[in-house]
Amino acid sequence: MLSKFYAEEHIKKALEEDIGFGDITTEYLTNETDKMSCFLNTRVDGVLCGKEIFKTVFEILSDKIEIKFYFDDGDKFKKGDRIADITGPAKYILMGERVALNYVQRMSGIATETRKYQDAIGELKAKIVDTRKTTPLFRAFEKYSVKIGGGSLHRFNLSDCAMIKDNHIKYAGSLTNAVNKLRKEISHAHKIEVECDNIEQVSEALDCGADIIMLDNMSVEDMKKCVALINGKAIVEASGNVNLDTVRRIAETGVDIISSSAIVAKAPTLDLGLDIL
Repeated sequence: MLSKFYAEEHIKKALEEDIGFGDITTEYLTNETDKMSCFLNTRVDGVLCGKEIFKTVFEILSDKIEIKFYFDDGDKFKKGDRIADITGPAKYILMGERVALNYVQRMSGIATETRKYQDAIGELKAKIVDTRKTTPLFRAFEKYSVKIGGGSLHRFNLSDCAMIKDNHIKYAGSLTNAVNKLRKEISHAHKIEVECDNIEQVSEALDCGADIIMLDNMSVEDMKKCVALINGKAIVEASGNVNLDTVRRIAETGVDIISSSAIVAKAPTLDLGLDIL
């Protein structure tokens, strides 16, 4: 998901933003021959994500920095664990420290939050998936983090899938009009998803042959009725009011997918640090 050329370009821009015309603190405190050793540690339990991104930050700055990781992406770690050792020119380690931490802290936070949701679903068939409520220009990293955390992915962008939401229905005049018009125009490779607020809309979406039916902000009881009505004729997605307290009950209704912006938008930045030995 995160090709090296894409990640490198993103990281270079992040370094340009942070370093500007030069790191005036580090430039005047170090010289090219100074060496240092430090380690990446965690002050909380979590799931690692962003190992290669962390390494790439320092690779861009210097080919003399060596990094040894003790965990891989997707591994759980405990508070106090030593995640990686970093050795090399002090100038470039200090210069890249903040950018490298920004990536790995944010990505590990999302992976950790996603794992909590999927663990809450447990053995049930439902999959927790993300949404398009992501940080502008950081979507690829956030979606990668969801995947590493054990979640699944919704559409990556607007060109992946035709999703008819309430405003589309109002504009088209009806749900049926919207589906029929899209069916004539889109590629055979694209699915059509319809956002439904009630059981009447679900019935109409079924009659139109929608591929995916989203049950939007419905009660658990209404979800059960809709799942029974759909009866395998379409993929069933539940959305709205999804949190760690509700996700298990929603999964028990028999839906296939549970989408939530919370696994990304409300994921805390994980408390990781870089300490000199």
